[in-house]
Amino acid sequence: MRALQALLLVAVAMLLSGCGYNTIQVQDEATKSAWSEVVNQYQRRADLIPNLVETVKGFAAQEQAVFIGVTEARAKATQVQVKADDPASLQQFQAAQGELSSALSRLMVVVEKYPEIKSDQNFRDLQAQLEGTENRITVARNRYIQAVQDYNVTIRRFPTNLTAMIFGYKVKPNFTVENEAAIAKPPTVDFSAPAAPAPAPAPATG
Repeated sequence: MRALQALLLVAVAMLLSGCGYNTIQVQDEATKSAWSEVVNQYQRRADLIPNLVETVKGFAAQEQAVFIGVTEARAKATQVQVKADDPASLQQFQAAQGELSSALSRLMVVVEKYPEIKSDQNFRDLQAQLEGTENRITVARNRYIQAVQDYNVTIRRFPTNLTAMIFGYKVKPNFTVENEAAIAKPPTVDFSAPAAPAPAPAPATG
């Protein structure tokens, strides 16, 4: 009896393996891991923003509308309860992160108006961290997109689509091309070049 049970277990294992069950498991875990990295990098960016705002505010306190906009966009982005398997939730997350990117871009326009900010060491440090984080966001997001594409292809392909249907694995939503283009553009944060001095007034004649 035990020998028969062992043979049945081996047969089931071989059947599941041949039908792509193990592949689905591996790719499903890969999408979860990739998504966690996306969320981690967006959180890293959110954590940098308060210090960045305070640093810029020290030189341009009158730009309150911009500071409020960044703060509100950050709050909205960090409050979204995103579920990567829920298309509506994912779209809300993408939109909130896109709004935050836009708000950061407006903050950097303020920096351009006040050249003295660019020489502040604290700002330069935060600038470097923000640039690095934006790059990591792009890498993490692209890895997630690829992981979801691989998973979706697997569960749509015969015969693994039958295994996916039996065990309840469904197609996962991904970043759409339109939204991806909108959120993939990082804010302009390269202010390493010093501002050009204003031209001297022409001497009076006559």
